[in-house]
Amino acid sequence: MTLAGLDRSGRRVVMFGGKGGVGKTTSSAATALHYALRGKRTLIITSDYTPSLSDIFEAQIGPRERAVPGVDNLFALEIDPDEVMRRWKEKFGPEVYEAASALVDLPYDEIVDYVAMAPGIQEEFMLDYILERVQQGRYELVVWDTAPAGDTLRLLDLPSRFVEHLRTAPRVYVELRDTFNLSRTPLTRLIESWRQLAEDVTRFFTDAANVGFILVTIPEALGVYQTRRVRRNLEEHGIHVQHLIVNNVVTDARCDFLRQRREMQRPYLQMLDAEFSAIGLTRVPLLPYEVKGIHRLREVERRLFDDVPRTAP
Repeated sequence: MTLAGLDRSGRRVVMFGGKGGVGKTTSSAATALHYALRGKRTLIITSDYTPSLSDIFEAQIGPRERAVPGVDNLFALEIDPDEVMRRWKEKFGPEVYEAASALVDLPYDEIVDYVAMAPGIQEEFMLDYILERVQQGRYELVVWDTAPAGDTLRLLDLPSRFVEHLRTAPRVYVELRDTFNLSRTPLTRLIESWRQLAEDVTRFFTDAANVGFILVTIPEALGVYQTRRVRRNLEEHGIHVQHLIVNNVVTDARCDFLRQRREMQRPYLQMLDAEFSAIGLTRVPLLPYEVKGIHRLREVERRLFDDVPRTAP
């Protein structure tokens, strides 16, 4: 089974997840290339703290959206946490200062920088940052190459935790107001707007009509067992995996080394087939070359999408 079914889904975001080193970025880059070649204006984003889109596309990709050379309709962005926080301060800094300055007498930068360091703020607004790219309407599809599995699960868990945290914030405000004899301040409005933001982010990323989640793994013990755990954890967050890509499958065993690798992989492939065949599983063979540049990515894209008709770049 291939990823061709995604062409008919109408989803606005396709997320790729899995443990590090299993080919997430390659798979997501090949998928983004596929949609760009079919005429869809596509943005690929990576939130990995060690991004490699620049290496795979053999082009300079950075913290601002830019066109990928040689491919119409394809744009790329490597999220820089510092850039996310800079934009967060631009967006929320004045509100934060207005709300907090009623409680403390400190300079603007000190107040905003202090609030920006609160646990979960950076991750919460990284999701908001990605959602903004979707809602702006400049792209028909956003492909998100997520960080390794543990970081991604923590990221996706934060909006609900953030909402729970903000439910207690009004009580804290009331206590501060009574203690310091404060009149009504913008603090409650700020708390409510952040709670609404967290709820909007959660609602969007858990809606299968908007977002498809594709797991990527390799047929080895660590990859397979973590894939099982990640799938369970995603479902606990209301996110259902739409497809599984299994990379580095030995298909042509012409020497003893490859024959042994193929035998090692066999039981893991059987396990994955049994557990994921109902939702769809694509095997990508072990390739004898590095996947770098558009030409090599097109080879992976053909294997993922079964060589469906496309526009030449």
